[in-house]
Amino acid sequence: MRHGKKFNHLSRQTAHRSSMLANMACSLIEHKRINTTVAKAKALKQFVEPLITKSKADTTHNRRIVFGYLRSKYAVTDLFRDVAAKVGDRPGGYTRIIKVGNRLGDNADMAMIELVDFNELYNGGKKEVKKAKSRRGGKAKKADEVVEASVAQAETPSTEPDSSVSEQAEQNPTEAAE
Repeated sequence: MRHGKKFNHLSRQTAHRSSMLANMACSLIEHKRINTTVAKAKALKQFVEPLITKSKADTTHNRRIVFGYLRSKYAVTDLFRDVAAKVGDRPGGYTRIIKVGNRLGDNADMAMIELVDFNELYNGGKKEVKKAKSRRGGKAKKADEVVEASVAQAETPSTEPDSSVSEQAEQNPTEAAE
């Protein structure tokens, strides 16, 4: 009987399933978002979240454990360097599954699984923006300069003969020098 066995086998044998999840996890870490079926997304979420938790503590032992699951040096490096830095203060729930409709070929339920901290759309644009430090005197001076420049332009009457002479001087610089 199958009582209490909640693990989804995804219609694959153990080696095929573990290889598929490792490849999907590497793609998720590299691209930060992938499209797949809902069942695979749920299985991937269970597979990758403990690995992200282990990546918070950057030790050689944790790197070797994660490498045993992912089997990709690039993915392990990216996970411990970039992903762990962004999810450092999050206590869990590193991934989000968004259903995107059905696949055209076989009408399978499709979903997009993504790393939560790497989506600026849902985070409300919470980018780490460094604010430029400025003093009040700098802003006031710039505003005064703009006002003075506009007043100076309004006060000086433009005469057409002067502007035509300057245009001719720009066109023929040798004649203007003589």
